Amino acid sequence: MSQPICFLDTETDGVHPDRKVWEVAMIRRDDTGQHETEFFVDIDLSTADPFGLKVGGFYKRHPLGQRLSAPLIDSGYARSIPPAGATGYYRTGFAAAVEVANWTHGATIVGAVPSFDADVLSRLLRSHGLTPAWHYHLIDVEPMAVGWLNGVAMQAVNDGVLDRADFGKTAPPYKSDELSLACGIDPPTDEERHTAMGDARWVMRWYDRLTGGTA
Repeated sequence: MSQPICFLDTETDGVHPDRKVWEVAMIRRDDTGQHETEFFVDIDLSTADPFGLKVGGFYKRHPLGQRLSAPLIDSGYARSIPPAGATGYYRTGFAAAVEVANWTHGATIVGAVPSFDADVLSRLLRSHGLTPAWHYHLIDVEPMAVGWLNGVAMQAVNDGVLDRADFGKTAPPYKSDELSLACGIDPPTDEERHTAMGDARWVMRWYDRLTGGTA
């Protein structure tokens, strides 16, 4: 059996240490094929960062956010929050934790700064009596891309099409969009950006490019 891979991304209520997740997207590859899942997560906003919520479009996309931001005169005000145990696109915290545990079980996680996502998902699992079972070695496509670009540049130096003085100019701090474009992969569109699935699919395209996959 080949090692499963799980491309994933999350949207959270900020970047503070006790941040919480409100959207998850995962793309798992294993011997059964490639599968996708994405869902919103029930969330307690008492420690949320308002700016962090705005970045990910919480009030436009999350069911609770839509409910909270609906104008009083709008018929949307009557929308109800999905009940506990609702299926489909919305998960209770426990249901989300179980699904994340299942989809990431035994898998290598691939992401853009995946430690950010793994940390918040680990706390989600542990808060519901579960524990992460993904591989401890996370794969970050950004430093992976830096190595790939430097390898391409070194080959160009060896071929005489790049001056050695211009080699090695890829240095931190990195900008993910610039790295992605340099690798020949378009970043997410405005509609996809800061949505969990949009970013997960971007990471997958980028990883496939770097590893000689299908992108």
